[in-house]
Amino acid sequence: MLLIVALILISCQKEINRLSKLNKGLQPQLSDYAIFKGALSNLEPSDDFFLYELATPLFTDYAEKQRLIKLPKGTVLKPSGNGLPDFPDGTILVKTFFYYKDKTNFSSGKKILETRILLKEDSKWSVGTYVWNPEQNEAVLFESGLNETVNWIDEQGKANVISYHIPNKNACITCHQVSSKILPLGLKIRNLNISVSRNNMQINQLHYFQNSGLMDALDPSSYTTLPDWQDVNASQEERSRAYLDVNCSHCHNSGGFASGSNLFMNYEVSTEETRILQRGAQIIDEMEHKRMPRLGTSVIDKEGLELLKSYLRQAK
Repeated sequence: MLLIVALILISCQKEINRLSKLNKGLQPQLSDYAIFKGALSNLEPSDDFFLYELATPLFTDYAEKQRLIKLPKGTVLKPSGNGLPDFPDGTILVKTFFYYKDKTNFSSGKKILETRILLKEDSKWSVGTYVWNPEQNEAVLFESGLNETVNWIDEQGKANVISYHIPNKNACITCHQVSSKILPLGLKIRNLNISVSRNNMQINQLHYFQNSGLMDALDPSSYTTLPDWQDVNASQEERSRAYLDVNCSHCHNSGGFASGSNLFMNYEVSTEETRILQRGAQIIDEMEHKRMPRLGTSVIDKEGLELLKSYLRQAK
């Protein structure tokens, strides 16, 4: 058994090394992309970068995230079902991770840690992580992992400290690898099909994309919406499945890093096919001991864990 596991790990590492060689076209500094106007630390998007939000986002140690997309002029996203749309070459996806120093007083400022970029060229995606400097006026391309201590005060006024982990390039590729290709994760149509606030008005985000010239004309009602895992008006099963889809299915799918587990957590896969109920105790044990998610977190998502526990208890 140990030999089989070792051979699997060696095979996976070879695939990661192959994919890492595809990462070309990345700039050495974040400012080279002209993502933000004015002081970089203000995180004010340039006119050709557009905000987007997700119905259920990935948990990353309670960090805040700003998500941006830029498309080449004259191109649009083309939906292909409820999953990922077709992205034109030249697409740039930007995700910046930060903490408010005091969430009871936003004027106290924020600590920006990293910005991750996905760049599509020649039909292939490159991934890059940019680490912000202490002055918060630049971020540089960084391929090795890094831990950074962060202190912040949460909404309840409680002081927190965390050793935030910035992943290395291989870790990024591991999560973004699907069927031997690097792909975006959260930007699925069903995860975008929500109401957002733009210009002090509520609008369906897919309509906002159309109005902004980012997407072909479509009817949002023709597509599904991934539930918000924190929405108490949704059922526990819907919320739990959404949570697992976003936080686990990038590895736990038929083409992902954990495909050999035969435990698939895609939202579109039926509950019976996922084996979630049969292996619920194992899932909880892995999460409680911080063995899962395998990458991207260093603390337990207590709220998410409690939701899954409650759902699995009731589903027995």
